[in-house]
Amino acid sequence: MSSVITISDTEFEAEVLQATQPVLVYFWASWCGPCRLMTSVVNGMATTYGDRLKIVKMEVDPNPAAVATYKIEGVPAFRLFKTGEVLESTEGAISKQKLEGFLSPHLA
Repeated sequence: MSSVITISDTEFEAEVLQATQPVLVYFWASWCGPCRLMTSVVNGMATTYGDRLKIVKMEVDPNPAAVATYKIEGVPAFRLFKTGEVLESTEGAISKQKLEGFLSPHLA
């Protein structure tokens, strides 16, 4: 079973851009109601896809560099990376089914 890793701007390159497997980055904020709803969905994805996918979460307020670089305009936001490139992106709360649909084309 895999778990969601909390990272900061200083760890972004090593944890996301240099990762050997796809990485889902979950951008969130402590003041964001929809983010609280997404937490259990994201944790479930880590359990289900942890063998094929790394999931990290970043709080937006203390991490302005990644927020600016990847143009996070609202939270919750998701960016799917593979070999340092953004493959998919979405913003706003989404259902577990939509998140699975967002991920599944990129997971072997």
